[in-house]
Amino acid sequence: MNSITSEKLEQRLKELLIPSQLQVIDESAAHAGHVGANETGQGTHFRVRIACAQFEGLSRVQRHRLVYDVLKDFIDQGLHALAIEVQNP
Repeated sequence: MNSITSEKLEQRLKELLIPSQLQVIDESAAHAGHVGANETGQGTHFRVRIACAQFEGLSRVQRHRLVYDVLKDFIDQGLHALAIEVQNP
């Protein structure tokens, strides 16, 4: 069974980015049968809505790269798709 959960992603983001707003949603079940999906319907496709002070002065691409870098080991473990929505604090 896939060990990637929204709780684990949320914990990592909270530890390293200290967001003022954060929501992590597992959308894997909606992608069943798509590339990167697994048989459990969990742990492969996520949406992250986040606001944090570290984004100040960064471009959209730089903000997304920062989130990807923080979650890199999850990507290496099978996180297939990550939709990032940067919120205003």
